[in-house]
Amino acid sequence: MRIEGKEYRTIWFENNVVKIIDQTKLPHQFIIKNLKSIKDAINAIKNMEVRGAPLIGATAAYGIVLAIIENNDQSFLKQSVNDLINSRPTAINLKWAVDRMLKRLSGVNSDKILEFAINEANEICEEDIVFCEKIGLNGLKIIEEIYNKKKDTVNILTHCNAGWLATINWGTATSPIYHAHKKGIPVHIWADETRPRNQGANLTSYELNEEGIENTIIADNTGGILMQRGEVDMCIVGTDRTLSNGDVCNKIGTYLKALAAHDNRVPFYVALPSSTIDWNIKNYKEIPIEERNSEELSHIEGLDENGNLKKIQVYPKKSKAMNLAFDVTPAKYVTALITEKGVCEASSSGLKKLFDK
Repeated sequence: MRIEGKEYRTIWFENNVVKIIDQTKLPHQFIIKNLKSIKDAINAIKNMEVRGAPLIGATAAYGIVLAIIENNDQSFLKQSVNDLINSRPTAINLKWAVDRMLKRLSGVNSDKILEFAINEANEICEEDIVFCEKIGLNGLKIIEEIYNKKKDTVNILTHCNAGWLATINWGTATSPIYHAHKKGIPVHIWADETRPRNQGANLTSYELNEEGIENTIIADNTGGILMQRGEVDMCIVGTDRTLSNGDVCNKIGTYLKALAAHDNRVPFYVALPSSTIDWNIKNYKEIPIEERNSEELSHIEGLDENGNLKKIQVYPKKSKAMNLAFDVTPAKYVTALITEKGVCEASSSGLKKLFDK
């Protein structure tokens, strides 16, 4: 996708260095950062310089590459793997990517292990691009159907950032939007600002602007009244972990949007690559929900009057804050899941029809 007219991916490997777009600086500064060590990769994941389940997985894969470059020793690699998996607990793609890398490297001679690691990490990225493009084509049919009935702009509400900045390219929730735009279907996006890190305002709106797609940032609690007024035709969100029964774990606030959509008969879709499906956990209460530093709530960052990035405190100093990063939307509130293999009911039977093991 494009930034200032130039094509980019979110992550790539070049001259034994992993290059990323530092998303903590967007939308005010566009900075390409070099990751040179496993510690750099872990910090990038922890500090959300990279975020979004597929991109976290890709960064973890390249993190293993960096670990091998740094010290081609089994004990060092084992420790690196543990540190990677513990860097962020909720997104299933992280462990999925690490397990896939280890499986591919099992039994590989030490003189070949770096070559195999680079190839597998690259393959994870290429596969994600293909999957996200297919998600977009499958979701496009839904947008087309609404447009053909409405004969007017399709208003879509999305939460957090499930755009190309959360994947390698195309995005998950945004991929159908990009495909609709490319086909000439008029779309308008309601972008939840998505507190506390404002990924909807800082990232979703930013990338939509770069693609020339009409969008409006709204406060997180505005979606309900827009649905009541009939100003939302559909919702599309991403997911960090989807259970085999169709329950969806996504950025905090997703559950409330699904409830509002259900009450107002607005279709609520979740877009995801199969790498985000957790086939093992059966009860959503077992999903590890990340609790992040409360400073993300109590402080906010933006440009001051001189154009400098500045962080300020917005809460009373003596107040406590809880910062849960994710919530779970039960399958009964999800209209359908949009995957690279097609669209299915959010249920065990629906997923099994697409992904027969």
